[in-house]
Amino acid sequence: MSATMPNALMIQGTTSDAGKSTVAAGLCRSLHRRGVRVAPFKPQNMALNSAVTADGGEIGRAQALQAQACGLAPHTDMNPVLLKPNSDTGAQVIVHGRALANMEARAYHDYKRVAMEAVMQSWRRLTTQYDFVVVEGAGSPAEINLRDRDIANMGFALPNRCPVVIVADIDRGGVFAHLVGTLDCLSDEERALVRGFVINRFRGDRALLRSGEDWLERRTGLPVFGVLPMLKGLHLDAEDAIQTGQSSAGQGARLRVVVPVFPRISNHTDVDALRAHPQVDLLFAPLDRPLPACDLVILPGSKSVQGDLAALRAHGWDTQIARHLRYGGRVLGICGGMQMMGRMLHDPLGLEGAPASVAGLALFDYDTTLAPEKQLRVVEGRLRPGGQPVRGYEIHMGVSTGPALAQPAVDLAHGPDGARSADGQLMATYVHGLFDAPDACAALLAWAGLEQAQPLDLAALREASLDRLADCLEAEIDIDRMCGRA
Repeated sequence: MSATMPNALMIQGTTSDAGKSTVAAGLCRSLHRRGVRVAPFKPQNMALNSAVTADGGEIGRAQALQAQACGLAPHTDMNPVLLKPNSDTGAQVIVHGRALANMEARAYHDYKRVAMEAVMQSWRRLTTQYDFVVVEGAGSPAEINLRDRDIANMGFALPNRCPVVIVADIDRGGVFAHLVGTLDCLSDEERALVRGFVINRFRGDRALLRSGEDWLERRTGLPVFGVLPMLKGLHLDAEDAIQTGQSSAGQGARLRVVVPVFPRISNHTDVDALRAHPQVDLLFAPLDRPLPACDLVILPGSKSVQGDLAALRAHGWDTQIARHLRYGGRVLGICGGMQMMGRMLHDPLGLEGAPASVAGLALFDYDTTLAPEKQLRVVEGRLRPGGQPVRGYEIHMGVSTGPALAQPAVDLAHGPDGARSADGQLMATYVHGLFDAPDACAALLAWAGLEQAQPLDLAALREASLDRLADCLEAEIDIDRMCGRA
């Protein structure tokens, strides 16, 4: 490797959801298994799924998963800039794990010079602490309208002389056009950093692809490092993507769970354990369709609680949830979903839009007031009433108060959390990751009506998925050659 280049590799993609996060996670696990002290890094991430770090900050869940692949606790340096969209043109800007402000796109574009300083501070710390850093880009480097002041792709790679591999999703179609077109959109200096390509999500006879690979290598002068097959059944944290209207049901599913997809849904990874559970049929339901018949409705987190509650009402889901309860169904609210279940939502400072107070669903007797200081902490405790261990995290800006909180859902080390109704149909909590612990998962499913509910160990499933992913990369790619370690 050139002395001017760091011990690092940046995974960029021809499009969003090309597989950058997955390839980066597999590469992290592969290098970790070889004894390399490796860490993940994403300069700028835009996602509504986030995780709380060991140093008490907030980063994208994909980088937390990649940290797990490296055998590390997640740290804010692994994702120094996180953007959490709260409208089509604006986002909450989080730097080194702390929310700074809500900014419109143009204001953030001007702020990028400052953001780049934070990115470089984290980069310098990681490259001095670890033997190798796996860097993930965002979106595509071919977005030439965003090239000015870019900190997410080539705008980061070029000044740091970070070599790049470009990933493309063949399942979308047009993979060779995607790769050649992306390369053609780069400057000569940027193209010089590209080591080669990885083709992702291939199905079929590999022999039928070889002529295309040969053409691509002749056309670009760059190697195809490998072709990764379509891997199904991986239990890995999603960056943001949700498949609405698609059931997770297996043959043994006996409990149906519905999660409404809010316009600003966040941390939908809370139900990953249910998507993987063999006894559960989980459905992410679009709001523009009626609430399907089910046993349990989970109101998930939200980046814009008042706005998402308005969307819920606009599509009649408030009355449909009330009908679901009249027929004996269960409702669980998590974080923003918990806030919606109370009597009132107050935003006196306009933290999520114009200052306002709106009525909640009035399923519980408490109110929530948004406050500027975000609660960020890893939590441990026990589920009520059975005492099953729970470990998760809190990410919220609201403070809830009211009589219903005297009957909490969870006892945490720092105090009680959430609420349970006297009739047993309702539960609310600020704790993300409530289903991740095996015994707590089984207890919650039993509460929802599943007889002989089985525990499911999501952490073990994630570990097995990371190993399976690394096995695939090692079988299909010369890792040392791609990383410049040969």
